[in-house]
Amino acid sequence: MADSQKTRFLKSTFHAITTYRFKRQVSILAPALPRQNLPPGKRIYPPLRSCLGQNIVMLCRLLILFIFFLCLPQSWAVNFDPVLDTAERYVRMQTQGLPGKVNITLGKVDVSRLPACSAHEAYAPPGTRMSGKTHVAVRCLGPNIWSVLVPVQISVTGTYVSTARPLTAGQVITAGDLVTSTGDLESLPPGVVNEASAAIGKTVRNSLAAGQPLRSNQLIAPIVIRLGQTVRVISQGNGFMVSSEGKALTNAAEGEVVQIRMPSGQTVSGRAKSDGSIEISF
Repeated sequence: MADSQKTRFLKSTFHAITTYRFKRQVSILAPALPRQNLPPGKRIYPPLRSCLGQNIVMLCRLLILFIFFLCLPQSWAVNFDPVLDTAERYVRMQTQGLPGKVNITLGKVDVSRLPACSAHEAYAPPGTRMSGKTHVAVRCLGPNIWSVLVPVQISVTGTYVSTARPLTAGQVITAGDLVTSTGDLESLPPGVVNEASAAIGKTVRNSLAAGQPLRSNQLIAPIVIRLGQTVRVISQGNGFMVSSEGKALTNAAEGEVVQIRMPSGQTVSGRAKSDGSIEISF
């Protein structure tokens, strides 16, 4: 809101409040006052005089408040920008699934020279990453057509897991090997582990130093199916389930895809389960 608009708003509010309060008190007190045998210009109403005194005090207080608001910096004024609002709502929707607390800071965009717009839409340009320093685009849907880029800073504060001591390749991780910390997740490598339970029981792929953030691609899940093992194969779909046996052609951890040779000689693929069986979904 510009200074002139803010001034007009405060003046109108100030005038409306004071006028209403004065007229209301006079209308209440005046009918109950006794008539006096004095010329109209010299009649005195003691209750009304008290009422006027109270109003003068109130006027002084409102005047001080009025001057205070006029001295406020421009940043305190209500300044709604539909372009920035559209961009912020879009970013919040896109980042709502991120772990931790998401903080969004929008950069300044000068839209004063753009044509009028009644409907806005935000979108992410190709290759845009919703993290760190990035940007989103806002376009006008009508009556004029234009688009503008809005700078955005996205930071996510949450928990992550680090090594409490040096770990060697092939070592199985225990709870004592890990420590949980809190910080800006966007400043850490991609795929950082957020919970210790997601790493405990897994094997370290490479040796790690103490204090190093732990990434999921540095961990190997326990092998639940081994090459040549006879496994139970469960095929299921809408309204049916068939169980048979086959021979595993590769090693597999829980959740990994493994190939199986069936007794008929056919090779199929399924997903390894924690109990050592293989599930094929149709």
